[in-house]
Order: sequence, then structure tokens, then C-alpha cells
Amino acid sequence: MHFYKGINFYDGSTLIMGKIMNIDGALGGINDGSVIAISGFNIAATPEYLILRLYERYRDTGHPRDLFIVADTLPAARERALDFVAKSMIKNGDFDFIRGFMLPFLGVAPWLQRLVIENRVEAYSFPIGVATKWFRNVASGTPTITKVGLGTFLDPRQDGIYLNDLARRRKTCKVELVSINGDEYLLYDCPKPNVGLIRGSATDEFGNLTMSEEAIYGSVLAITQAVKAQPNPGIVIAQVLYVSRFVNPRDVHVPGPLIDYIVISPPEYHMQSAS
Repeated sequence: MHFYKGINFYDGSTLIMGKIMNIDGALGGINDGSVIAISGFNIAATPEYLILRLYERYRDTGHPRDLFIVADTLPAARERALDFVAKSMIKNGDFDFIRGFMLPFLGVAPWLQRLVIENRVEAYSFPIGVATKWFRNVASGTPTITKVGLGTFLDPRQDGIYLNDLARRRKTCKVELVSINGDEYLLYDCPKPNVGLIRGSATDEFGNLTMSEEAIYGSVLAITQAVKAQPNPGIVIAQVLYVSRFVNPRDVHVPGPLIDYIVISPPEYHMQSAS
């Protein structure tokens, strides 16, 4: 049962009102092989309900599969969100749901770390600031060129961004040394995301998203803009706690035209902290 300003909605229908969708209807447009951008740092701004239900759909139907995940930090905490998915993949011995990811931070996700160490998925890492900049650059159609990472393990003359052998072999994401006017830079690149899973506090029925009750903004807007960038715009699904009849225009963080579907989450999957 969901709530819209005191009106109750059940999950029996796909389209509830405007852009507000049943979760299975919203996730049904995600295809095999999709590149999915996910917001969140640990549990803050992480669309945990969307992540867990997407994996549940895979377990039930075998689809979508072979997904590639990109994020600006880590949409997970210990046995929560993506780390829970990684634990289930390892326990079930089934590694077809996620083929790889670019995650800048794995510090509190032991099961994701195991996927990397055991070479089960291809794994890449950008610096957090570079990942954030990369989303903005994808949105504007410009390359991500920076001096950040020169002379460190991220430099392709050392290990590069590749966290395991599978990544070094497939190179879905890349880092290259380039020269501009005689100066050295690093060029970071990953596939453009065609699906965005984001989180906010509330929307109106037109999808205008506020983050007034979120602990952080993160890269929610940049991820949305990257997914929607021309010439091949993708779909954006937003998880919220509730829908309001009116959203103050000053509070809108992501404009409604950039969001395709709204899913209302149970509160237990919309936490600000995992502690």
C-alpha cells in the first residue's frame, strides 16, 4: 500500500498516477546488458528498494542480466543494497546478474570486495571526484580529462583503474595517458549509462523531485542528466518516500521532465544511515 497525500494505493496496478508506478512496472523496462548509474554514498541517497527489487526480478525471471553498474561512490553498506546483492550472488554461486562495476569506494562492502578479489566480476575504480566529474561530463558530451591520478596507482603506467584481471582483460572502463600542449593528463572513460536509479524525498505526480529530507544530495542530478543526455537518452527511475500534491519550485532538485518513473519505497528501505 502506498500513500499519496492521504490516499492509499495498492501495488495491483502498474500505473498509479502520472509518473508514479508500481515497482515491477517501473523496473520492467531495464534490459539485459544495461549500464546502470546508481546514486548514493553508503545508504544515504541510495535507492535500496529499487536495487533489491531489481535483483529479486532477476532471481525470479533470469532477467535483467549482465548489468554494468556505475556510481560516484558506493551505493551500499555492509550487507545492504549492492553488498546484499553481492552476498547473494556468492552464496548462490550465480554471477550472471552483474558483469562488472565502476565503484570508487569499497570500504564498507565486504561482499563486493569478495567479488573483486575472486575475479567474479570486472571491477574498476575512479577517484570519487573524477567519478562525479565524469557524470557531469557525460551529461554535457565532453571528455573527462584531469591531472588527478597522475603518478599514482591509477596511472596506466602503473596499475590503472583496473582492480582485477577480468577488468584488465575486458577494459569496459579505461584510463589513458594523453598530452595537451606538452602537459600530461589522464583521460577517464566508461560506457554512458542508459538507466538511472536515483533517490529523493518526495515528488509531485509530474516527477519534480525534492531532496529536502535526504542527508546528502550526492550526484543525483548529475546522474540523471548523464542518463538523459542526447543522442541516446535512457530511463530514470526515482525512489521516494511519498508523493505530494504540491512541491515548492525552490525545493526541486531534479525537474520532472528528466524522470520517467516514480516508485514509493517502504521506510525501511529509505534509511539515511546503516548504523
